[in-house]
Amino acid sequence: MFKLKCDDFLIYDEATGTYSMSAEQQVRDETERNRWKTTGLTILKDWRLYLMLVPMLLVYLLWRYMPMTELLAAFKDPNSALLVEDQQWFGLTNFQALFFGSQSFWFWQAFRNTFIIAFYGLLFGFPFPIILALFFNEVKSNITRSILQVCVYLPKFMSTVIITTLAIVLFRGPREGDTSLESVGIISKFLMMISPSAELDATVANTSKGLVFSTRYFRAIYQVTGIWEHGGYDSIVFFAAVIAVSPTSYEAAQIDGAGKMAQMRYVVIPSILSTVVIMLIMKIGSLLSVGFEKVYLMESSSNYEAADIVATLSNRWQEGGGGTTLGIAAEMVNNLIGMILVIGANAVAKKASNVSLY
Repeated sequence: MFKLKCDDFLIYDEATGTYSMSAEQQVRDETERNRWKTTGLTILKDWRLYLMLVPMLLVYLLWRYMPMTELLAAFKDPNSALLVEDQQWFGLTNFQALFFGSQSFWFWQAFRNTFIIAFYGLLFGFPFPIILALFFNEVKSNITRSILQVCVYLPKFMSTVIITTLAIVLFRGPREGDTSLESVGIISKFLMMISPSAELDATVANTSKGLVFSTRYFRAIYQVTGIWEHGGYDSIVFFAAVIAVSPTSYEAAQIDGAGKMAQMRYVVIPSILSTVVIMLIMKIGSLLSVGFEKVYLMESSSNYEAADIVATLSNRWQEGGGGTTLGIAAEMVNNLIGMILVIGANAVAKKASNVSLY
């Protein structure tokens, strides 16, 4: 610890040989002395706002922090039928089984699928809301813009079951015994018409449940439906940042002879860059948190190789296929890697653009 000296915050008068305190230092000292009193008065004044925080704090306490005690199961006996607190301590045995043991093949396959699906979602899904927000900004008619926004926001308010069912219906194959392919989903028919690939035709014809349940096309369908579901709603944040750009910036660019694309490149994008960086860090933080519900509904024995992720593997193990504690250990590894990714992304963003979450 460094040692404070009087000269650091007092002014020495050589004529009188005494120290005096500057007005700024007096204000700082007064603020420090009354800090807790000021905080209490602020809370008392805005008590209604703080009262509204109570339900959120209870939700985080009950559904986010208290369940963390179950993480101890990752270090307990995977074959025990006792409660977690009564099980024998097994150390890192579960993690050794995941990385190098009998379950390592299934874990690494699920982890690879999780990362690939999440990476594709980041690569194709993250830029789409930004492009959509820039497009909305160029629509001059408020009525037209409102209608378009409602249309693209709507899928977000549908349940995951409805979105998945639509995907299955649109990409489904022929019903059993139907040789005319009349029951094939409309998008599957369209793909068969425009694609010269015999492999696509064979996949549709031989996969009774459709392209969704095929290993080759699962990831593409997952990403397309994900962009359709979340792209419009995710554009709200970026559109708010775009409309906050000062009109004087556009006027200055127009005076310099900048067209629409130049204004977008040199005015809009630099203005929303901080928002983009923050949202990118948050997206990277949830990179490995691939939606369990959607994958679970679209998964089958025919597409495990491409669709099985850590969350579905953990769920299958906890249902009796490999042990509850082993599933918890798999989820713990997945979440720890996600935490490392968000810390690393935040550090890189702070160095590169001086914008970060903390």
